[in-house]
Amino acid sequence: MRRWSWFDAVNIVLLLGVAVATLYPFVYMAAVSLSKDIYVMKNEVFLWPKGFNFNMYEVVFRDKQIWSAYGNTILYVTLGTAVSLVVTSMGAYALSRKDMVFQRGFTLMIVFTMFFSGGMIPTFLIVRELGLVDTIWAMVLPGAVNTWNLIIMRTFFSGMPKELEESGRMDGLTDIGVFVRIVLPLSKAVFATIGLFYAVALWNNFYLPLLYLRQPDLFPLQVLLRNLILAGAVNSGEVTSIGGDNLIVEDSLKFATIMVSTVPILLIYPFIQKYFVKGVMIGAVKG
Repeated sequence: MRRWSWFDAVNIVLLLGVAVATLYPFVYMAAVSLSKDIYVMKNEVFLWPKGFNFNMYEVVFRDKQIWSAYGNTILYVTLGTAVSLVVTSMGAYALSRKDMVFQRGFTLMIVFTMFFSGGMIPTFLIVRELGLVDTIWAMVLPGAVNTWNLIIMRTFFSGMPKELEESGRMDGLTDIGVFVRIVLPLSKAVFATIGLFYAVALWNNFYLPLLYLRQPDLFPLQVLLRNLILAGAVNSGEVTSIGGDNLIVEDSLKFATIMVSTVPILLIYPFIQKYFVKGVMIGAVKG
């Protein structure tokens, strides 16, 4: 029978503290968004809804801007993740090949961008000169490659047995054929991990839309959420009346919108967890 030590007890307490600190904001927001307005105004909601109702969610889903922003966000995440995975994987595979000309030089130049960049203004000028402002591609192309994700993928591809590539070449495959027919089918773990990183970054991104988008019809969900929170922050009143006796407490509306914008991306994790656990250990074990 395994004996418990002080380290085990301290470790469990620390992990429980991290779990509580992580889950509490979501539990609190869910409780407030599902509570009746009178209890929210009296600040009587803590961890469990009081006067349970879905009024705030009805208000959120009746807003046409929410649905438009949702569609834009899903489009940006889907297209952006696909483009990023294609570009990142192809670049990482090329850098993993020791026989590539100037492989070390290209790697050093790419790593250099992790510490130094052109900055916001030069990047904006380039995007504008390319005619990407106020287009879908402004949300996809400027952040298509993340240097850290590229290095992780390169490390993964470097660890693949060279015999697999040699067997493919004996069958007449080219470099692209080896990559598509041999490397990609064996890379589900790293693709799931890096894909999740890209998808979460795109889903939560409001920086690029603020820089490159001008038309409200193109705004993603996070910009709409940001505008809602800022509007509530400068509004002197915290209760809004909508027709008759219906009251909307600004905190409830904010939290309902945050929950609607956050829960979908959280639900993706369980479906790729088996790949994610393997993917996050890439490069951690040497032997």
